Amino acid sequence: MKRRTAITAGVLYLITHVTSIAAVVLYGGLLDDPLGPGSDTRVLVGGLCDVLLALSVVGTAVALYPVVKRHGEGLAIGYVGLRTLEAAVIVAGVVALLAVVTLRQSGAATEPVAEGLVAVRDWTFLVGPGLVCGTNTVVLAALMYRSRLVPRFIAVLGLVGGPLVFGWNLMSMFGGTELFSAVAVLFVAPVFAWEICLAVYLIAKGFRPTVVPAPVVDREPVAVG
Repeated sequence: MKRRTAITAGVLYLITHVTSIAAVVLYGGLLDDPLGPGSDTRVLVGGLCDVLLALSVVGTAVALYPVVKRHGEGLAIGYVGLRTLEAAVIVAGVVALLAVVTLRQSGAATEPVAEGLVAVRDWTFLVGPGLVCGTNTVVLAALMYRSRLVPRFIAVLGLVGGPLVFGWNLMSMFGGTELFSAVAVLFVAPVFAWEICLAVYLIAKGFRPTVVPAPVVDREPVAVG
């Protein structure tokens, strides 16, 4: 059962990467010029990819929860909640871009409105896959480090990468840097490595055997004599 759970979680992690990259490619120039030429169908397919991304994000948490809760139920519940929040923010960005498509097709789109909707999507990208993802990465990595369900070097990638992604997006939020730049790769790389290594390990090896500490039971003193 745990082997199947590990494979499911690993596959879902890989799906999140495939769908997120596909969505950005399919959106194309819409993000830079929402009223410019371009296929609305491509944008719709990109939106579908982002919806699949959101479902997979929640799926990873649901799949891992029964296993990791034994090593920290509070953190496990927090991880499910944070992944659900991340997915909800992603979907909000999808809805904004689909609204742009509707306005384009009806001929009612104006530049300020279209650019405003794209700005909503840009902010959801910063908050969801940026700030929230950085936070839930640390939560899961801490659980994995504590439980040794995967090799600790994988968990360390998450413990390092989560704060880097969070910090970079926080700086971008306050105008300290551009969200998309060559330097951003250095901040994102550890989280990318964490998720890929985690996914591949879970698919290939599954969870490592661990010992769950037995609960401490208070015993009443026994009178002698």
